[in-house]
Amino acid sequence: MPREKPGFNEICESCGRDLHACLNCRFLENGSRWDCRESVDERVPDKEARNHCGWYETNPAYFEDGTGNVSGKSRAKLARSDFDSLFGGSG
Repeated sequence: MPREKPGFNEICESCGRDLHACLNCRFLENGSRWDCRESVDERVPDKEARNHCGWYETNPAYFEDGTGNVSGKSRAKLARSDFDSLFGGSG
């Protein structure tokens, strides 16, 4: 699992997507102000595109399959976690 913040221009070796993007950040939370739990100054319109956000921290759940790709199981866990945070479920 990556332990360091990816550089602005880093991409996934497997799929070619940007790594320093909201979609991979631990602070991404749909429904929060601008979908972020941190106090960002402006909305990032494309959550999959690279950005210069200083709050960025890699979400460890995105790397559970050991390859740097979101596994199907991880996607399900993330979706369930998001659902539970909205509706107070216990998991």
